[in-house]
Amino acid sequence: MAKIWRDNEIDISVLDGKVVAVIGYGSQGRAQALNMKDSGLNVVVGLRPGGESWKRAENDNVKVKTIEEAVKEADIIHLLIPDTEQPKVYKERIEPHLKPGKTLGFSHGYNFHFKLIDPPEGVDVIMVAPKGPGPILRETYLRGDGVPALVAVGRDFSGKALEKALAMAKAIGASRRGVILTTFQEETETDLLGEQAVLVGGVMELIKKGFEVLVENGYQPEVAYFEVCNELKLIVDLIYRGGLMEMLRAVSDTAKYGGLVVGPQIIDERVKQNMLNALKKIKDGSFEKMWTGNPKAREILNSKMEEVSKHPLEVVGKEVRKLFETK
Repeated sequence: MAKIWRDNEIDISVLDGKVVAVIGYGSQGRAQALNMKDSGLNVVVGLRPGGESWKRAENDNVKVKTIEEAVKEADIIHLLIPDTEQPKVYKERIEPHLKPGKTLGFSHGYNFHFKLIDPPEGVDVIMVAPKGPGPILRETYLRGDGVPALVAVGRDFSGKALEKALAMAKAIGASRRGVILTTFQEETETDLLGEQAVLVGGVMELIKKGFEVLVENGYQPEVAYFEVCNELKLIVDLIYRGGLMEMLRAVSDTAKYGGLVVGPQIIDERVKQNMLNALKKIKDGSFEKMWTGNPKAREILNSKMEEVSKHPLEVVGKEVRKLFETK
């Protein structure tokens, strides 16, 4: 059984007198910085000077400094810029100022797990990974609620790395829902497999293939769009609220029977084997080499994004959504 902490089980005072530098002010950076600040932590944001993020942080009344200045001042450096940018920024702007006794934090284990970032001796390494996008993290915090988070310890020279991770999770509001202990390896590998096989790649390809089968067999694209894409949100909302059984109880008996009998014939053991192959490539480092280790990866990504934007599902969907916009 997973180890889970709630609000009343976490002592935030371990961060008293500590400075937390949040590096980056995008979706997660802004939400986590503001939540920690509102929870009473001493937060500074480290950014490149003069950009839109700098102005936004100032408008939010958050203390802003250059990355180098923030790292020098901070006891905890929480790295919340995109995975692909982290190694270069770390090497050039953070590592020269990392001294024993400091802590380096992440919200995704990718770069530490694949050894693209390797902090020096004496530096604690922790992870606080909210299981939701930044805007939702902020909105729920302001309502007195939160989103769950994972915490992990990569290195513990101080003997207090886990306490610091838990305190940060409490400060962003995650322990209002629950904080689960994991490892950098588990978070990284499950996150990548989830994105590739289900949440992004799997769902997207399933929708596209369903749309293509219907349209290629003479059905109206607009009707096909509603059936395989638009209604998906309603189904996912039911699953989110009460699991698979709540969804099944909410749909018709015809939908239940077809889904339970025909569904496994489509998403079958061959699909599971493809997922296992994808997981193997994540675990052995092949995916890392294909993505962050590949100088042409960005070019490939842009080409794939262009392909999706031109898919008939996207073209039809854009028009359908316009028709049903609330005036």
